[in-house]
Amino acid sequence: MAVTPPRPAFSAKALRVGMTPAFLHTQYGLLAEWRGYMEAKLNRPVEIVQRDSYRETMDLLQLEQLDFAWICSYPYVYLKQQLRLVAVPLYLSRPFYRAYLIVSLKNRHIKSLSQLRGKVFAYADPYSLTGHLVPRYQLRKMGEDPEKYFSKTFFTYSHKNLIEAVADGLAHGASVDGYVWDSLNALKPEITGRTFPVSQSQDFGFPPFVARQGVAEADFAAVQNMLIRMRQDQQGNSLLQHLNLNGFIHGSPDLYDAVAEMMRAFGEG
Repeated sequence: MAVTPPRPAFSAKALRVGMTPAFLHTQYGLLAEWRGYMEAKLNRPVEIVQRDSYRETMDLLQLEQLDFAWICSYPYVYLKQQLRLVAVPLYLSRPFYRAYLIVSLKNRHIKSLSQLRGKVFAYADPYSLTGHLVPRYQLRKMGEDPEKYFSKTFFTYSHKNLIEAVADGLAHGASVDGYVWDSLNALKPEITGRTFPVSQSQDFGFPPFVARQGVAEADFAAVQNMLIRMRQDQQGNSLLQHLNLNGFIHGSPDLYDAVAEMMRAFGEG
């Protein structure tokens, strides 16, 4: 029987790192490896904190119960005054991702959001960019009321669950994180293969790694350097490959200007 080696003893206080319910949420082995990598590079304990909704992670940041978090673009813009941008992941060698409008394979005759009027539509999370804000904004641009357009809507609270809901026929369509769909398609094509991507949105800044305001400057610099240098060592590169990412860059807040514009359309941000 395999025995998990004991974690090293650290004298420093643990860094608390939040993870919103995204692709990693059910990959506990990968999360353990990610935590171990951070502990080794930072030479201090790291506590991974997971919650079942984006709002819970946002609340923990506001209450200063987290030091860092990997969050969706929408929560970052929503809490921008209370957060510092640490690093932005590179996906397909770019700091961007898109929303995919998907339908079930049985409904692949549906080619656009305009054909989903009166249908059942699934959302990821109230604070999800690709899984909630994007389709509602697109409907607004069409002159439609998002609250009345579909016959029924519901939240799944993760993009993996969102894809499965469409695959299983619980919803006629959904807008999902394209990075999650692509990554799940590589690992579990039996799930994504029962869905059909109809269209893609514009580019948006990739979900960033952030720190709460007030984090010690030394801790901020240490975590930022660790992320930026991940692709320079073997274990870091291995982790990045499992995450389906190419690395991290410093990034810039203006990557998220399009998100802020969409939020303003709903009186947010």
